[in-house]
Amino acid sequence: MEKTKRLRAALLSSPGMGHLVPVIELGKRLVADHGFEATVFVLPSRAAHAEAEIIESAMIPKLLNIVDLPPPDLSAAGLGPDATVGTRLVVMMREARPAFRSALAAMEAQPDVLIVDLFGTEHLCIGDELGIPKYVYVTSNAWYLALLIYSPTLDKEVKGEYVDRTELLEIPGCKPVRPEDVVDPMLDRSNQQYREYVRRAGELLMGDGILMNVWEDLQAETLAALRNEEFLGRVVSVPVYTVGPLIRPVRPSGLGTELLEWLDKQPSESVLFVSFGSGGTMSGEQLVELAWGLELSQQRFVWVLRKPTVKSLDGSFFDVGKGGVGDEVSSFLPSGFMERTHNIGFIIPSWAPQMDILNHPSVGGFLSHCGWNSTLESIVNGVPMVAWPLYAEQRLNATLLTEEIGVAVRPKELPSKKIVGREEIEKLVRTIMVEKEGHMIRARVKELKSKAEKALTKGGTSYESLSKMKEDCRMKIHHIKKAH
Repeated sequence: MEKTKRLRAALLSSPGMGHLVPVIELGKRLVADHGFEATVFVLPSRAAHAEAEIIESAMIPKLLNIVDLPPPDLSAAGLGPDATVGTRLVVMMREARPAFRSALAAMEAQPDVLIVDLFGTEHLCIGDELGIPKYVYVTSNAWYLALLIYSPTLDKEVKGEYVDRTELLEIPGCKPVRPEDVVDPMLDRSNQQYREYVRRAGELLMGDGILMNVWEDLQAETLAALRNEEFLGRVVSVPVYTVGPLIRPVRPSGLGTELLEWLDKQPSESVLFVSFGSGGTMSGEQLVELAWGLELSQQRFVWVLRKPTVKSLDGSFFDVGKGGVGDEVSSFLPSGFMERTHNIGFIIPSWAPQMDILNHPSVGGFLSHCGWNSTLESIVNGVPMVAWPLYAEQRLNATLLTEEIGVAVRPKELPSKKIVGREEIEKLVRTIMVEKEGHMIRARVKELKSKAEKALTKGGTSYESLSKMKEDCRMKIHHIKKAH
């Protein structure tokens, strides 16, 4: 009997850790568990240190081929100095299309399947040109996907700005969305970012399927709504495959000696990890309140500290890993903070090996910006969260984590709208680390940790979902060949 040919997958990642990590991890799963050959095409940002580490660690087991695409020339793209991160990402991906085409043409053998992330939907046409199945990988959650897919309908039905509404935004079969929780592109309908967002929502369904970085148990109701015939008839016309949680692996050597020694001395689950992802920043005033809140809570902490920003909350998205805070640290912290907290706190400048820290037994809480990678890393390590959303879809994620999944607490008002005071921060930290409510949340997140692990093993929902995608892919290839 003829041996079944290994399928060759080409995966395209847009810049930024939030996309690169899950795309690389998906490539590794396709190779290790499902017999694919995989090449990941990476469009680098200026986040050299953090991204280089991820790419390097992915290449060590030699599971993947990784190809760096040349940085696109944006000079003719008409990007203004105030262009949002979302607009810049879309334009970078658009301008990279000729380079991606050339890179695919230079491959020894043409790929059998194309997988792009959400910022790469304009590349789906290349799948049509090559006559191969094409998929979109949404590296976030099902509620976000439902809102995105429904956005062209909301665009027609809702007049004025979404954030000015008093009524909830209804999505068939899903939890409605509060106007203040909408994703960044929906904050200003006159901005290019919004037009690009609605366009991508339409293009999303031009693929042969959508892959999602969640597992079935995590959002069963929302996934059912997305797959519902009625919802399907109106909006979604392609299968949705749950393939998560795909997160970066723990590297035992990832923690520096000094940090590892410090963590090893702390009691089990006694340390709060404070980090706002690879792109998040905050104002100087908020930084001071956060420092006071941590000190007043009297809880141990590891804090990834980045210079404050006055411009935007995603201020370091394209600069992660650049420079540290070094000796300047004391200049934007309360006077005497370092001396008063030297027994209970450990400060890391700019960037840290997050997964390795969350995996350490002494870490028992995570004050997080609620990026989806960070959220999954926290759940997979059984660590409850203080949700501190900043930008992108993080407000939506924070509401999901606190109100639906039940693994986090959050400030009364959005940190993006109002300075969160030290007393409230102290209370949130103590709730997660020592109060009864925190113990209940901890039990819930540990239950989810166990379900997440099962989902990825053979016979688990995510493993089987990726197997189904492979089967469907083969069928699609067969139909395409027959048609030609």
